Amino acid sequence: MAETLDPRFTDKRTCERYIRSGQLDEKAFERHLKSLPDVAEKSAPVETTIEAEGEEDGGEPAGG
Repeated sequence: MAETLDPRFTDKRTCERYIRSGQLDEKAFERHLKSLPDVAEKSAPVETTIEAEGEEDGGEPAGG
């Protein structure tokens, strides 16, 4: 039977801390990552805009 990891150990943001503290085996984590399905075809493009600080929709600095 395949080893299942506790979901709290699989969070990318915390796994390194758990590996350093010995609560998570690095090889087990690598096996977990390799077992995940490739869902790239389900992705969607994301568009974003970044406005300079103090600018509003018109492109003019606020208060000026």
